[in-house]
Amino acid sequence: MERIINFNNEIKMALQQDDGRTFREIFLNLHPMDQAAIYLDMDRQQHLQIQQHLTPSAFAGIFQALDLQHQEKAVEEMDDAYIAHMFEAMYADNVADFLERQDAGYREKIISLMTGEGRAEVRELLDYAEDSAGTIMTKEYIAVLESDTVGEVMEKLSAEATRAVTIYYVYVIGPDHRLKGVASLRELIIAPDDAGVGSIMQTHLISAGVDDDQEDVAKVIQKYDLIALPVVTDQGLLAGIVTVDDILDVVHIEIEEDFGELGTTRGAMDYNLTIFQSAKKRGPWIIMLMLLGMITANIIGAFEETLEAVVLLSAFIPLIMDSAGNTGTQALTVAVRNLALGNIGPGSVLKTLGRELGTGFLIGAASAVALMILIPIFYPDGGMMFAAIVGLTLVTTLSLSAVVGALIPLIIKKLHIDPAVASGPFITTINDIMGLLIYFTIATTLLGQL
Repeated sequence: MERIINFNNEIKMALQQDDGRTFREIFLNLHPMDQAAIYLDMDRQQHLQIQQHLTPSAFAGIFQALDLQHQEKAVEEMDDAYIAHMFEAMYADNVADFLERQDAGYREKIISLMTGEGRAEVRELLDYAEDSAGTIMTKEYIAVLESDTVGEVMEKLSAEATRAVTIYYVYVIGPDHRLKGVASLRELIIAPDDAGVGSIMQTHLISAGVDDDQEDVAKVIQKYDLIALPVVTDQGLLAGIVTVDDILDVVHIEIEEDFGELGTTRGAMDYNLTIFQSAKKRGPWIIMLMLLGMITANIIGAFEETLEAVVLLSAFIPLIMDSAGNTGTQALTVAVRNLALGNIGPGSVLKTLGRELGTGFLIGAASAVALMILIPIFYPDGGMMFAAIVGLTLVTTLSLSAVVGALIPLIIKKLHIDPAVASGPFITTINDIMGLLIYFTIATTLLGQL
C-alpha cells in the first residue's frame, strides 16, 4: 500500500507538470488493479489528463478493473470515439457485460462506432438470454482444425496468443466449426511436431450450451476443476469459452443476490446508495412484512380471553416466536445451500423434509426439557402444567417450523424461481403466525387444567 501511495504522488506530480512521458513510464508499469486504484483517487481534471496521455487501448486495462458504477462515471468523461476505440481493445464479453446494463440508444450508438470483428462479437453476445452461458463467454480463444499438425498449432499459438484469453487449452474444430475435441498446452508441448492434433486431443468433451444458466456453468467448472469451458450451440458449433475468472464474477454476483433475497434487501446492498434510494428499495418489503405481521396481532386478539385468564402466557410469546423464526431460518439456509449445490433432487425431497422434521423435533424436545425445569423455578405460580404447555408448544412449533423452512424453497425451486427469494423475514413471519396459533390453541385446550 505504501508503494502505491508513493507512485500515486509521483504520478500526480507528473500530471501537474504535464509530463506525459514520466507519467506513462510510471503508470503503465503498474498492475491494472493498482492503476484503477490510483485513477479513483483522482479528480475529473486529472482523469481528462490521463486520457490525453493514454491511448484507448492502454486505458482499457484500467476500465476493466473498475466496478460498474465507476465504469459508468468514467465513460461520462470520455468522448464516444475514445470509448469505441477502448472497447475494441477489450475482450468482447467485458464490453457486452457493460453495454447490456445501458439503455438501448446509448448501446447502439457506441457499437455503431466500433469497427472490425469486435463489433460483431459484441452484438452476438448481447443477443443471448440474460444470465446465460452465452452472455458470459468470451470469443477470444484459439481454435485449430482437426487436420492441423502440432507444429502448425504451435505456430498459430505463437502468432495469436496475445489476443486469446487463455492458451492452456486449444479447441479442435472440423471444417464446419463443430467442436471435435480439446488439446491442452502440455499435450502439445510434449507431442512431436509432425503429429496430427486430432491424434492427441481429448474427445470426451465437457461443454456448456449457449442457453445454459450461468450458475449451472459455474457448477460444471467447479466440479471438473477447469480453467475454461467451451460453449457450443444446439448444432454443436463452438461459440466461445467461459473462463474461471468469469465464473468468479458470476459467483460473486449470485452470492450478493442471494444475500439480498434472504434479507429482503435485493438491490439495496450498494454502499453508495443515497438515503432515499435505500429506503425506496427496502421500504416495500418492510411494509409488506408489517401487513403480514397484522395477522399475528389478530391471532393474539382472538385469544384475548385466554390471555386475560392466564396473563403469564404473554411472557412467553416472544420466546415462542423467536424460537420458531430462528428454527425456520436455519432450515431455509440449509435447504437453499443444498439446492444450490444440487444435493436435493426429486427423489430426496421427502428425505430432506423428514430430516428437518426430526431435527426440529429434537431441538424442540431439548428446549422443552430445559423449560420444564426452569419455569417452575422462576414462575412458581404457573406450576408444571404451565411448563408443559410451553414445552409442548415448542416441540410442535419447532418441528413444523423446520419443515416450513425447508419446504418453501423447494416449492419455489419447483416453480423455476430462485429459491433464495424464500427470504428469512418471510419464513420468520409465517412461523410466528403458526407458533402463536399452536401456543394459544394448546393453552386454551388445557386452560381448565391450570
